Amino acid sequence: MILSTTVAAVHRDAEHRFSKERVPSVELVAGIGVVGDAHAGRKVQHRSRVRVDPSQPNLRQVHLMSESLFAHLQDLDFTIAPGELGENITLADAEGLDWRALIALPVGTQLRFAGGAVVQLTGLRNPCQQIEAHQRGLLAAMLGRDDQGRVVRKAGVMSVVLASGTVAEGEAVAVHLPDPPHQAMERV
Repeated sequence: MILSTTVAAVHRDAEHRFSKERVPSVELVAGIGVVGDAHAGRKVQHRSRVRVDPSQPNLRQVHLMSESLFAHLQDLDFTIAPGELGENITLADAEGLDWRALIALPVGTQLRFAGGAVVQLTGLRNPCQQIEAHQRGLLAAMLGRDDQGRVVRKAGVMSVVLASGTVAEGEAVAVHLPDPPHQAMERV
């Protein structure tokens, strides 16, 4: 199954800040991540994970979110703009690929950008206390429960870069599912 969408916005920040600056395009490097972003590297770059084990592979090279999440949060009385939650790539709303569908994709799903870059999904972003510091009550809004009572993490998906290339606003993205059996994403 192939889904498609476009890139709504791209972001990066050379410092470890919560929000990222919007830029016209970003350069992705295979096995590294976003050029000029604090989270780029072969080994884990997220400060909390570095403290635990700095030799871990970086499964969080590129963070993606759907812009439909911002509309969902607005319904919950939060005003969030692309990049504010630290994502590198904000995907446009697309038929069949809203924020719920994005976080439900299986591990190994590839997003192939028209400019040649390819990322592979590794897992879910776990909302952290920084989200609460950004806006009071937002952490609770970023977590939910499904019909079976399982925790739903709404904070987007993490990925690694398989093929280098430039990703720009407005660029087409094809979403390719891996061969079955599919493995549900967990927090990484």
